Amino acid sequence: MTKPSPLPPHLATRPFTVEQAREAGVTRSRTRASDLWMPSRGIRVHKNVPFDVLDACRPYTDSTVSAVVSHLTAAKIHGLYLPRRLEDDRFLDLARPAGMGTPRRRRVRGHRMELGAADVLEVAGVPVTTVQRTFLDLAQLLSLDELVAVGDQIVCEHRRSFGPPKVAMVELDELNAYLAGHQSARSIRRLREAMGLVRVGSDSPPETRLRLLIVRAGLPLFVPNCELLDDEGNALVAPDLSCEEYRTCVEYDGDHHFTPEQHGKDHDRDFITASLGWRQVLVNREDMRFGGRAAVTKVARMLVQAGWPDPKNIAGTSLLGLLGTRKDVA
Repeated sequence: MTKPSPLPPHLATRPFTVEQAREAGVTRSRTRASDLWMPSRGIRVHKNVPFDVLDACRPYTDSTVSAVVSHLTAAKIHGLYLPRRLEDDRFLDLARPAGMGTPRRRRVRGHRMELGAADVLEVAGVPVTTVQRTFLDLAQLLSLDELVAVGDQIVCEHRRSFGPPKVAMVELDELNAYLAGHQSARSIRRLREAMGLVRVGSDSPPETRLRLLIVRAGLPLFVPNCELLDDEGNALVAPDLSCEEYRTCVEYDGDHHFTPEQHGKDHDRDFITASLGWRQVLVNREDMRFGGRAAVTKVARMLVQAGWPDPKNIAGTSLLGLLGTRKDVA
C-alpha cells in the first residue's frame, strides 16, 4: 500500500477544510486518504492529531457563514467550570443569527441566537460567545449550584497585600449589568437567583459548594478569602472562608494539598492562623459527602467553641461513621 504523501505543516497539526486543502495544493484524492478522519462533511483531520476544542471548531466556523461557537463549547474554550457529566461531551455548539439556517452537521449542536457585537469575541481567530454571554446560555444547562460555581469563577479576583493579584474574567458589577440587559432571556429567573448567591473570592467549585452549605445551614456569615491581620495590621493569610465575628475560618483541602510542597505550606498556614488567635476548620472531600453534613457540623462545633450560641443545635448533629473510625462525641 502506498504511504500517503505528507500534508503541508499548517494542515498536518489541526483540523482543516477541504477548501483549505485545495488552496494549499493538496489533491482531492489526498483528502480521501486513510490517514485522515472526516468528522463532518468538507472537514478533515489527521488521525494522529490530538483533540483540541478550539482547533476542532476552526474549520466549522471557517466553512459556515456567520457561525459562532456557543454554549458548552464556548464554556470549554473559556475554561469555565463544568460538571463531569458535561465535560466529556464531544459535540460542538455552533450558533447562527436568527433568520439564517440552523447549523446542521454531524457532531454539531446547532443554535439560532440574537447576538450583538458585545456578545462575540475572537479567540485565536475563532468567533466565540463572550464569557458573560456564555454564562447566560449555560443557565439552561446547569443546576443552580453549578451556575453559582461558574459565576464565582467568572467574578473571582484577589487584590491581596501578599501573593500575585488575580483579575476577574468579568467584574461582578459588569456581569450584573449585562444580565440586567437580558431580562427576557430563557432561565433568567435562575440566573437572578444564582447571582444573589455569587460572591467574589471563591477559587474552586468545592469552595463554592462549601460556602452554600454553610449559608443554607444557617451558620453565621463567612466571607471568601478575607485577609487575616496581625496586631500591626499586616495581612498574613487569607483563608478560603472567614467569619470575623467568631474569629473562625475554614479551609477546603483539595487533592493538590497532598503534595509535599503544599503540605509544608499548609503547616505554615495553620501555624500562622492559630498564632493570630483564629480557630480553623479543615474540610476535605469526604466531609462533603452525604450532603456535606460532616462539613457543616465540624464548622458549627468550632463556632460553638468560639462562643456562637447555636440556637438550632447544629453542632450536636451525630457524626457517627462520618469521620473515619472516630465516634460521635456530641
